[in-house]
Amino acid sequence: MIEKRPAWSSQFAFILAAIGSAVGLGNIWRFPYIMGKNGGAVFLFVYLLLIFFICSIPLLAELVHGKYTQKSVLDAFGQVNSKLKIFGWFDIATSVMISSFYFVVGGWIIFYILKSFSFSGITDFGGYFNNFVASPIYSVVFTIAFLFACIFFVYRGVNKGIEVANKIMMPLFGVLLIVLVCVSLSLPNASVGLEFMFKPDFSKFTPSMILEALGQALFTLSIGMGAILTYGSYLKKDDSILKSAYSIIIADTIFAILAGIMIFPAVFSFGMEPNSGAGLVFITLPKIFTQMPFGNLVSFGFFVLLFFAALTSGISIVEVTVSAFIDTYKMSRHKAAIIMFLMVALLAIPVSLSFGLLSSATIFGKTLFDFFDYITANLFMPLNSLAICFVVGWLLKVANDYVFKNRFMHELFLFMCRFVLPILFVLLIVTGLR
Repeated sequence: MIEKRPAWSSQFAFILAAIGSAVGLGNIWRFPYIMGKNGGAVFLFVYLLLIFFICSIPLLAELVHGKYTQKSVLDAFGQVNSKLKIFGWFDIATSVMISSFYFVVGGWIIFYILKSFSFSGITDFGGYFNNFVASPIYSVVFTIAFLFACIFFVYRGVNKGIEVANKIMMPLFGVLLIVLVCVSLSLPNASVGLEFMFKPDFSKFTPSMILEALGQALFTLSIGMGAILTYGSYLKKDDSILKSAYSIIIADTIFAILAGIMIFPAVFSFGMEPNSGAGLVFITLPKIFTQMPFGNLVSFGFFVLLFFAALTSGISIVEVTVSAFIDTYKMSRHKAAIIMFLMVALLAIPVSLSFGLLSSATIFGKTLFDFFDYITANLFMPLNSLAICFVVGWLLKVANDYVFKNRFMHELFLFMCRFVLPILFVLLIVTGLR
């Protein structure tokens, strides 16, 4: 039986779900190490300017397109012009490719939750992590476990699945994050970490930092993969797009800053490097946890926190394709969810093996994991963001009062969509693909 198109039970439920989509590994895993390698506070300053004054525009555009058409990605673009449906397919391709590596990391998190209480006997966390990710059995089993968790909530539907997941997990996420922030701030030399985060040294500023901050802002807000458009399509007629957009941005930014406050004081307290890259979460932090009082408990809490963040974002990524298949091909939600499970599994399993059995399988000199991470962040997400700005800026023809209820702000929004954002996205693509 084909379900009636759902709607959020309230605007608060939507905002919570959209925050869940935005607040993910981009905040807890990616943001701290990107900030660490870009000089700390000066990067944060650039990032805040971009996320509030630039990245709010494509976020608004996705919400406008979704709410205005009340369609998922394929039909939302197709309703404007049938030839534009190709942009919807780009969104689907992006969401599936992101799933292929994002869900592998989700599997790592589950493994680290289970192993948190046995970290005290480990001396070489780099070797421990490398041995784990190279194991074909562990890699595949935990990747599929995380995929199953995401599909479970999507299978149950918008209200009984996605809403329930976010209503439970996002408050728990917030509580855990605040507890871990308090633990980190109680460490010796915590003030050095705070100074690194909040005292900018503008001599460290570089032009490339702008594009890196822009790419991070797009990633963390889930822009350019169809998730916000899809969630926006479930909004009711009277729900405010502007309120929704800035609630998402403010909450996402607060969580990212709190993640930094949780991580950097701990890093500096134990003499670690803040620019230790993607290994910060799975190598550097576990080493720190073993040196802290009640470190195993702190480690367990941290990886549970990370799991909640990854799961709520993973759910939104999966929903992009599931919703599109329901709308366009008139499938039941259950059938669409099962098809998505199989699609992602077929791609994610080889990606999970790219640190072991398939480490020699490369595309343009990159492992499967690195290739899908690279191609989505540097090409597909900026390209999809460019498409949504083009469609909303030039073709959708929404009324002046649809978002801002102010003609000047509406014209400024269209100007940004038509001229400013396209230039930035093209620069992001050209710079990222060099």
